[in-house]
Amino acid sequence: MYPNLFYLFKDVFGVELAALKVVNSFGFFVALSFLAAAFVFTKELRRKQAAKLLTYTETTVVTGKPASVLDLAANFFLGFLFGYKLVGVFVASMSTPNFDPQAFIFSSNGSLPFGLILGGVMAFLKWREKDKLKLDKPTERTIRIWPSDRVGDITIIAAVAGFAGAKLFDNLENWDRFIQDPIGNLFAASGLTFYGGLICATIAIAYFLKKNSIPFIHVADAIAPGLMLAYGTGRIGCQVSGDGDWGIYNSAYKVAADGKVVLANNTDFANTIHTNASYFAQQHNNLSQIPHASFKGFWGLPDWLFAYTYPHNVNKEGLALPNCGWDDYCTQLPIPVFPTPLYEIIMGVSLFSFLWFIRKRFKYAGQMFAIYLVVNGLERFAIESIRVNTTYNIGNFHPTQAQLISSSLVIIGVLLYLLAPKLKINKQLVNR
Repeated sequence: MYPNLFYLFKDVFGVELAALKVVNSFGFFVALSFLAAAFVFTKELRRKQAAKLLTYTETTVVTGKPASVLDLAANFFLGFLFGYKLVGVFVASMSTPNFDPQAFIFSSNGSLPFGLILGGVMAFLKWREKDKLKLDKPTERTIRIWPSDRVGDITIIAAVAGFAGAKLFDNLENWDRFIQDPIGNLFAASGLTFYGGLICATIAIAYFLKKNSIPFIHVADAIAPGLMLAYGTGRIGCQVSGDGDWGIYNSAYKVAADGKVVLANNTDFANTIHTNASYFAQQHNNLSQIPHASFKGFWGLPDWLFAYTYPHNVNKEGLALPNCGWDDYCTQLPIPVFPTPLYEIIMGVSLFSFLWFIRKRFKYAGQMFAIYLVVNGLERFAIESIRVNTTYNIGNFHPTQAQLISSSLVIIGVLLYLLAPKLKINKQLVNR
């Protein structure tokens, strides 16, 4: 596991750059997932534009005006923030032993000289950009803005609203953990709920699209494959960092004295729990009802596909690793678990390929997004059966938050697919 890029560079290249500790592996792959989704989304929007399913809007802009005080102030502020904090991280990491970049970022500390320098540079560049285009008499002109031109705005909205929603739903799902340390959980490097991000991002994007007169249903169809790709790519971050999004224990395996995963016998699971009772008591209310399943590998596939201990995980969860040479993150799980993020990487990429293959085969707008809702819901409902998550008691049914939401998405997807021909936008297309 590589909680951040510092350990990746140290392990792979033998280079120690303390400033790289600020780049969490999870966040790095989440950023890549947004870029991948934006690329696919843009291609689909352009295809729909070429098919005349989406059109442009016109807006009037003024050209030739000099930079305003607000323009200069905004650019100075962004440059100052970048220099004060991000450049400050690199400067401080070179002179501070055991440097903690996260604590630095969320403190008032920073590099004032670099903040002022970069703030001034950003303000100057904005002034020069406007000065080159300045006219004696500013003019107005009308420009066309296509939906594909707004992908950058939509991506930023999705990132901000999605992150906020993912944090909100995660803390609601783990309320006991949240109330013990609200600030720590809100700014933790791990702990995000995909469906919380999806719901909040959808609401924010729907508002943005309505404000700019862009049909939501066509955009939903266009973004469906990208969402599936982003999900699979984002799970790489979960797997690489070991953010706690793993499965239940696989009692067919155990951790040997040297830290390696090997096959277990019938008593090893109970013996490990008994030996490490204090640890398991912190994780589970009832030691006699710890979720687990016994499943051995097959077809000669490597054991880590079925049982993994997440050594050096970002949550620092588990027991001490033997002979660990890392300064931090020297733990691994005492019993191997099912590596569910790995399964979701495989399923996410596979379902993206499926959606990309069938995207041109639908007659009515909305049906593509409906299929996405169904396959996404089925995938998540299935994986939750072997994942660690808080459950709710509904009679004899004990679903997780994700299973409740995924079930709803499947139902909504089926209804949307069946009702798509009756949508107003599809009636207009048929009557054209």
